[in-house]
Amino acid sequence: MSNPPYSPGQRVRVTQQMPRLSGSLQISVEGVIVRYEQSKTGSWFAHSKDDRLWLDRLHLRKDDGEQIVLNLDRLSRVDVLN
Repeated sequence: MSNPPYSPGQRVRVTQQMPRLSGSLQISVEGVIVRYEQSKTGSWFAHSKDDRLWLDRLHLRKDDGEQIVLNLDRLSRVDVLN
């Protein structure tokens, strides 16, 4: 990962959607990026790098100090606020 798409210190709003039978559930969270990484899960899937499923993970620190880890997928939208 030579050029990560997100840098520590950037303020972002992450909006994620969860498809449901009747529409979708949408949540947004704002915070400062602590770290962005691509890391593998404990689950295995054939034909993936190292026979593992790789996820994009964004570590955020919210305004109240809480730190959270978000798994980004194709339905995630990250807006840089700075």
